[in-house]
Amino acid sequence: MKYQPVIGMEVHVELSTKSKMFCGCSAEFFGADPNVNTCPVCLALPGALPVMNKQAIAYTIMLGHAINCEIQPHNVFARKNYFYPDLPKGYQISQYELPLCLNGYVDVAPSGAEPKRIRVKRIHLEEDTGKLTHVGKNSLVDLNRAGVPLMEIVTEADINSADEAYQYVTKLRQLVRYLGIGTGDMEKGAMRCEVNLSLTDPETGEWGTKVEVKNLNSFRTVRNAIAYEIERQTEVLESGGSIEQVTMGWDESRGITLRQRVKEGDTGYRYFPEPDLPPLYLEAAWIEELQRNLPELPESKLARYLDEYKLSTKDANILVEDQAVATYFDEVVAVATDGVTPKQISNWVTGELFRLLGESGNDISEMPIKPADLVALIALVNGKTINQPGAKQTFAVMFETGRAPKDIVEELGLQQISDTSALVGIASQVIADNPKPVAQFKAGKQATIKFLVGQIMRHTRGKANPQLAEQVLREQLQG
Repeated sequence: MKYQPVIGMEVHVELSTKSKMFCGCSAEFFGADPNVNTCPVCLALPGALPVMNKQAIAYTIMLGHAINCEIQPHNVFARKNYFYPDLPKGYQISQYELPLCLNGYVDVAPSGAEPKRIRVKRIHLEEDTGKLTHVGKNSLVDLNRAGVPLMEIVTEADINSADEAYQYVTKLRQLVRYLGIGTGDMEKGAMRCEVNLSLTDPETGEWGTKVEVKNLNSFRTVRNAIAYEIERQTEVLESGGSIEQVTMGWDESRGITLRQRVKEGDTGYRYFPEPDLPPLYLEAAWIEELQRNLPELPESKLARYLDEYKLSTKDANILVEDQAVATYFDEVVAVATDGVTPKQISNWVTGELFRLLGESGNDISEMPIKPADLVALIALVNGKTINQPGAKQTFAVMFETGRAPKDIVEELGLQQISDTSALVGIASQVIADNPKPVAQFKAGKQATIKFLVGQIMRHTRGKANPQLAEQVLREQLQG
């Protein structure tokens, strides 16, 4: 029997605000000493009252606009009651019946499949919990993270494969970064995923029992955990067993899901409106202003690269994938002169720049090549001042030092030899030293000319203009 997976996802995204959701403590907790970013509010001391973070609300609305949600001008914060050592109050301030954003969608394009729309049921805003560190039989509590603004994005059960889920969370993180509302760094816990998965009975079409999978802290883990859980549930059903509604955790070291607890329903949380916070009424003008001020998003940027710059779909997708890369590309294009085209800039960014970034392990934000200097380098190639090998050598020095290309070319003597008279003697010597390839060329084997041009490049240490070198060779061989 072939079972169809039915998957819904809950993605939690920490927002990059300066302060926490309901107090003035710093929200920048990563790497800080334990329990230094705390106060009576986030420690839940008696008499301490929460105050809403307006920037966190704005950031949530921005994502809602970006994924086509209906923004709710009236919404309410609620208490979600449960007890856990990293939850100081014994409840979490969240949203339940009246969230900020409803009924959005994200379009994905899984490899080899038709584009698909994943409906987003809701985006609500809440506070994060603290963090537990387990040492032997003891657990240490760090409350620096407690109270950090946290968005939860909940999909409908529209996902049917591990690849679709992978594409969805990848696109979601891309939007978060483009909007500048969060880092999306899964390795730092700034974006965390949970999967609700069941298998459809192929005979009745009914959905099976839902299983939740937690502890998914990388895109690779999302894909692997879903694939494993589909296999696990299929084996249980095909052996005559039944699926329990449980919460599973992902064990990365073993590559398997493990049972954690019996799944609680919403009634276990005893939601009720937060009495210390008033209902939220948002002005329509402010909601519209946030939409007007959104930055250019990936889909719009991709369309612009294709339509305005005539880039290939492959190159445009590569550039758009990372906002920092796209921003650098746009900055270079903005200062381009001397016939330097967006296609040439794209070739350098996705070619040599990506290669050197990969080798160095650096991020593009740490790269010292100024946009105007990359334009100047391409202009030197266009003007035949240097050839392509010399340009790559120059670019490598620029990448290391941030120096201007003209200075590097002069210092290293990389100027291209474009004087015909200077190449005539070298071509004569190459012809004399290589009688066999010369004979092959004269017998009609045209490709041999490339070998002879290579010999001229070797004699000139790569400085010869290769087109001129080939011209001089042909004139001598055919004269």
